[in-house]
Order: sequence, then structure tokens, then C-alpha cells
Amino acid sequence: MTTSSLSVAPASATSVRRVTTRGVLRSEWAKLWSLRSSWIILAASVVVLFVFGAIAAFMYSPAAGADSGPSLSEGATDAVSLALTGSPFVSLIVGSLGVLLFAGEYSTGMIRSTLAAVPRRLPVLFSKSAVVAPVVLVLTTIGALVAFQLGAIGLDGEKIALSLGDDGVLRSLLGVGVYMALVAVFGVALGALLRSAAGGIASLLGILLILPNLASLLPKSLADTLHPYFPSTAGEAMFSLHRSADSLSPGAGFTVFAGWVALALAAAAIRLKRTDA
Repeated sequence: MTTSSLSVAPASATSVRRVTTRGVLRSEWAKLWSLRSSWIILAASVVVLFVFGAIAAFMYSPAAGADSGPSLSEGATDAVSLALTGSPFVSLIVGSLGVLLFAGEYSTGMIRSTLAAVPRRLPVLFSKSAVVAPVVLVLTTIGALVAFQLGAIGLDGEKIALSLGDDGVLRSLLGVGVYMALVAVFGVALGALLRSAAGGIASLLGILLILPNLASLLPKSLADTLHPYFPSTAGEAMFSLHRSADSLSPGAGFTVFAGWVALALAAAAIRLKRTDA
């Protein structure tokens, strides 16, 4: 009797993929562009920049100065200021996008799947920041450049008219893109820290727009000392063409605002590591 030898195939081990930084980045990139709200918010940020800037430039009144023009250009003293009239609104738009990227996952419950796939958690926070920042940087810089070029048509022949080659102009337009990118990361940190879209957006509004106005309730000497170091004030110093006596330099403004963003990210990282989803 011939006995046929039976070969037993080894049991196949379950394939486990190691979580890599590149993989997390690719996942967050796909999430960003798979959401319709991301497309809408990013498009709105660009449109608001160049539409508001163009309107402010074309409605500029040279006879009485920019302060007599429409409220959009109130306080603008040069072509760059007019071009960047919409920057406060855009900062809220891109900051809200950052909040939604993280807090939105908590509202849908998707965060459980995300953190199950990335158990160390912190790569999720940093990957969301690393994905949204360059996108916002590029798009808002383009929006600022378009706003300036459109405004140059409306300001043709005016004393405040400038060109891209003039001293500080290109630095200011690039600076607003850097500022908006940091605001988007700030929004990501608030979304991770508060885990609520409404709470994160409200906090963003309060920190960027309301906090500087509250300084008026403080004694004048203290308010003058603190005001340059508020997040939005420091951020605005990054793209201001002219530096006032009580404002920070562009480099110092970047350092201060980046410090605020780093603090928010650190707080978000601590909560992300220590509390459940």
C-alpha cells in the first residue's frame, strides 16, 4: 500500500501593517479632499480675499483718504492694506476648517476608527496640521496676490499705488499666507482640544477677534503692553507693510503667534493622549 505524503501548508500569519507617518499623512490628505465642506471653505477663503480687496481698492477715495471710504477699507493706508481687507474674515474661515477637520470626527464618531488605526494618537494631530497648513498657505497666498493685482488696477495713478517690486510688498503678501496657515493649524488644535465644532469655532472667534477688543477694559498702560502679543495682533504684524510704534516686527510677530499655536497644539496633544475619544 502506497502512502502518499501529505504536505501541510503552514498557517498564514495575519498580515499586520505598521503605522507609518507617510500612511497617516496620506489618510488625512484623503479625508481633507473627500469632504465637500473642505472644497467650499477653501474656495470661500480665496474668493473673500480677492473680492474684498478688489472692492476696497476700487472704492478707495483719494480726496479724503481711505478712512472715509467704505467700512471694508477702514484704517487702510496703503495698497497692501486695501488688498488684505478681507484677511480678518479669511482667518475665521480657514480657522474653522481646521476646527472641523478634528472636531468633525468627534461629532460623527469617526474618531474611534481613526485612533484605533493610529493607537499612538499624536501622529493624527500632527498629520492633520501638516496637511491643512500648506494647502491654506498656497491658496491664500494666491488669493492675496490676485487681490493685490486687481487692486492695482483700481488704484492706478493714486499716491498709495504700489507694485510687487516695491519694498516689503511681496513679503507682506507672502506673510498673510503664512499667517493663515498658522491659523488653520490653530483651528486643528482647538478642535482636538475642545472636541466640539461649535465650541472650537466660538473659541477661535473669541481669541482672534474679541480678545483684542477686551483689552480696552484694562488700564491703558497694561493694555498697550499686552496688545501686541495677542494672537491676531501678532499675526497681523507678519503681513503689515508698515510697522507702527506699538507693533511687533514681522519676525517677532511670527514668533509670538507661532508660540500661541505651539501652546494650543501642546494642550491638544496632552488631552488626546490622556483622555478617551
